[in-house]
Amino acid sequence: MIQQKYRYALALGVGLFSHTHVSAMDKVTVYAAASLTNAINELDMIYEQKNKVQIKTSYAGSSTLAKQIEAGAPADIFISADVQWMDYLQKKQLVSANDRVNLLGNRLVVIVPKARPIKLKMDKSFDFTRIVQGKWCTGDTKSVPVGKYAKQALNSIGWWDKVLTRLVETEDVRAALNFVARGECQFGVVYATDAAISKNVVIVGTFPENTHQAIIYPIGLVNKNTESMKFYKFLQSSQATKVFKKYGFSVLK
Repeated sequence: MIQQKYRYALALGVGLFSHTHVSAMDKVTVYAAASLTNAINELDMIYEQKNKVQIKTSYAGSSTLAKQIEAGAPADIFISADVQWMDYLQKKQLVSANDRVNLLGNRLVVIVPKARPIKLKMDKSFDFTRIVQGKWCTGDTKSVPVGKYAKQALNSIGWWDKVLTRLVETEDVRAALNFVARGECQFGVVYATDAAISKNVVIVGTFPENTHQAIIYPIGLVNKNTESMKFYKFLQSSQATKVFKKYGFSVLK
C-alpha cells in the first residue's frame, strides 16, 4: 500500500522518492489520480527523453494523495480526478488558485467481465436484479472521486438502494477495474478511460452526463520551481493533448 510505504519513509526521515545522485532541481514529483497512470507514464517517457529531468510519479485515489500532500509528502504537481480534492489543498494554502487549471474530462461507465457480458438499460425502468445478483465494485463512495460520481449517478437513475446491498468499495478506480477484470465483481463503475485499457472487461452502459457532477481533472502546482513549472506547462501542451486523447480523456484546456 502506498500509504504504508510513505509512513515508513517518514519514520526513517527519508523522502519516499529520494535519490542520492539526483538534485532537487533535477527531478519533478507528480502525484496523480490512479486513472491517469497510463497517460502520465507515457508523457513522463516523452518528457524525460527530451529533457535532463527525472519525473517521479505516485498514483492512488485523489483523496489518499491529497491527504499525503497535506502531511508533507514531496509532491511538486498534483492532478486530482475531481475539483473537490484540489479545493481541499487550496483551502489548506498548499495550492494557489493561480496555479491550478481544469485540465481533463472523462465519462462514467458500467463494466462487466468480458467473459460474462450482459445488457443494461441505463434508466429507472430497468431492474438489473432480474438478470443477475452479483456484486458491484467502485471506489470508496465517501472519498474516492469515481465512487462519489458513481453514487450520484446510481441515485439519479434509481439504482443506488439495490446496488448498496452488494457494493464493494475500493481505494481507487484501478482496484475496482481489477476486481471486475478478475471476475470477483460482476459489475464495476469506473471511468471510460480505465475500461479502455483492460482487455478483460467490456462496457455495458454509459451514465448520462446529467446524472452526476461533471468529471473534471484539475492540475495544480504544489511546489513551484523552474522544473515543476516546465513540466506543468508541458502537461498542458498540444503534445500532451494528443496523448491524453489517445487514452480517451477529453481535454478541457
